[in-house]
Amino acid sequence: MGKAIGALTLALTVAAASGCSSNSVGADFCGDLDKVATGEPEGIVRGALTRVIDTMDYLEVPESEVAVAAAVLVAAQCPGAEPADPVYGPDELLPDLTGLRDLARHALDRVMTEPSELMELWAESGGASWRANVRQLQNVLLPQPPGEQLSLI
Repeated sequence: MGKAIGALTLALTVAAASGCSSNSVGADFCGDLDKVATGEPEGIVRGALTRVIDTMDYLEVPESEVAVAAAVLVAAQCPGAEPADPVYGPDELLPDLTGLRDLARHALDRVMTEPSELMELWAESGGASWRANVRQLQNVLLPQPPGEQLSLI
């Protein structure tokens, strides 16, 4: 798929361009990951994704923004994606998050499904570009066909 996403830059764009908050949400999430003990970042990323997936009621913007940032961190480790933005991404090396691909895709599906405040805000402002960027991110998160998987040998 080639260079697919400007990693965390996309998350910050998705979060901030709605006009409802600053792009600090994604950066703050990454900063929080730097403050936890080794091995805990995966649990925090998983938690951010599952909170959004499990939300049946109205999904608020802050939870959506964090989930998008978490999904971008997962996608940044997938083949064909760019690494997380060195300015806004975590300072510390993250563990392998590629096992969270399905959760990340499902979280993005939930963000783009009613009732979702972030989706509504984008719809009000002509969100075709936002939807296209999220779909591109979802494509990066798709499992690779067996013939295209990376070999460690």
